Amino acid sequence: MATTNITIRMDKELKDRADDLFAALGLNMSTAIGVFCRQAVRLGKIPFELAVDVPNAETLAAIDDVNNNRNMSKAYDDMDELMRDLNA
Repeated sequence: MATTNITIRMDKELKDRADDLFAALGLNMSTAIGVFCRQAVRLGKIPFELAVDVPNAETLAAIDDVNNNRNMSKAYDDMDELMRDLNA
């Protein structure tokens, strides 16, 4: 089968980390990209979920509380004290 060249641009640190991962898997970058493309073609889609991981309103409120030291739980120095409060 004839091959062709492609050129892609990516952050150097990302490339280096990907090279390390693929090497640990016994692959080089070209083979890993080929595996990705074969899977995408075979499945007819990107072979993993793409999503925007946006926290919901409750999580955002909790993050804001922590950042502003509000509604914080009591700190415990002793496991027995913690267990007493949990079982109260």
